[in-house]
Amino acid sequence: MQNSEEIAAASELHALLGRGTRYQGTLVFSGRVRIDGHFVGEIRGDGVLIVGDSALIEGETHVDSLILLGGAIQGRIEAGKSVEVYAPGRVRGDIHTPQLYIEKGVVFEGSCTMPDTQVVDMGNDAALGRVQAPEAGMES
Repeated sequence: MQNSEEIAAASELHALLGRGTRYQGTLVFSGRVRIDGHFVGEIRGDGVLIVGDSALIEGETHVDSLILLGGAIQGRIEAGKSVEVYAPGRVRGDIHTPQLYIEKGVVFEGSCTMPDTQVVDMGNDAALGRVQAPEAGMES
């Protein structure tokens, strides 16, 4: 069981670009970062990026997880774990992630690539939809 210090550390915000602020350049981070302002450039992080409802991000984003809480992103998104987009969020650009959640009311203009994290070779017959059920009485 986690103690209160471990729980606080897991949800701790390591940086904040607040509402009404503007930053241009490269952001590299670890942990959790929230953006509520205007960011132009490249974002790279091995943690969670939270994009608030007043945020605008213009540029490429490469993170473990992205949570878009109603703001806007213009540019390519690569997330190693997941992307969550909540209304009235807007994404204009391509998304590459193994897990994607898009809430009703979100505007998404782009393409999405979801790599298969567990590739199973079932042979040519399975690929063509010609998989036979085991005969009765046979154990797998």
